[in-house]
Amino acid sequence: MNTLKEKVDALKSMKSYPKQLFFSGNTELLDKTKISIIGSRKPSKYSRSLTHQLATSFSRNGVCIVSGGAMGIDAIAHKAAGESNTIAVLPCGIDVKYPVINKNLLTAIEKDGLLLSQFNPNFRATAWSFVVRNELVVALGDVLVVGEAELNSGSMRSIEFALKMDKEIFVFPHRIGESKATNELLEQGKAKAIYDIDEFVSRFVSVEIPEVKEDDFLEFCKSNPTYDEALKKFPSRVFEAELSGVIRIENGKVLYN
Repeated sequence: MNTLKEKVDALKSMKSYPKQLFFSGNTELLDKTKISIIGSRKPSKYSRSLTHQLATSFSRNGVCIVSGGAMGIDAIAHKAAGESNTIAVLPCGIDVKYPVINKNLLTAIEKDGLLLSQFNPNFRATAWSFVVRNELVVALGDVLVVGEAELNSGSMRSIEFALKMDKEIFVFPHRIGESKATNELLEQGKAKAIYDIDEFVSRFVSVEIPEVKEDDFLEFCKSNPTYDEALKKFPSRVFEAELSGVIRIENGKVLYN
């Protein structure tokens, strides 16, 4: 665990540049094109799928994904990007690994990617530290993508930071009554909709974007296999996917959410 001694240009847009910035991992990721992805801790199947596709496509084309290490959209974005091409910004000390449910993910990111925190070792997350974390997540990205968000949610603070920093905000188009915060941003002209993932990703890279497909595990889960079949074929994925809400187990069957 170290403290960044040189200023990170991306953070100049923050209201107050961090007095200290602890890190553990590969700081070379800070030099890459970066996209911040945030959103609900309990996203819909639609939002999970699109977030996974988007983060996967960005990562395959050399773009680093930044998020807050939380459950839901954050975890999906980190995992889809791959631990070696993602930055997780924590609301606690780097050594704390919060939330506990994402401990293995954060440990893997620390090993192959990059963890950042403005907080001293052993610091435990508090209500105000999440807000501090959110500002740093937004500042690091060239733009902000909000996968799903409701009014008065924590994601709204991130959106407020993005607006103050004059960062472009992009969202997925949702049905009326769903993801009310992102729909309101579209209505007010404060965000732009992502209608085509390949076209959107191509704006940030100079090579042709390959078609993004669901991985073999997710495709297998869509066939509603038995729990034993899933464990036999993908022993390292089932438990993690269940914890993150990608699948659920009912009556011995695997159901894709």
